[in-house]
Amino acid sequence: MLAPDQLAKFRTWFEAFDAARFDDKIQRDAVNGKLDGFAEEAIGEHKRGQTRNL
Repeated sequence: MLAPDQLAKFRTWFEAFDAARFDDKIQRDAVNGKLDGFAEEAIGEHKRGQTRNL
C-alpha cells in the first residue's frame, strides 16, 4: 500500500499517462480515417440546420 503522498504522485502521473495514451489513440484514429464517418455526420447535421451554437 502506498503512503498518501506517494499515492497522490502516482495518481497525478497516471492521469497524465492515461491522457497521453488517449490523445495518441485519437490522433491515430483520425489519421487512419476512423473518425471520418462522425465528421461527415456532424457536417450533414449542421448543413440541415440540426445544430445550435454553444
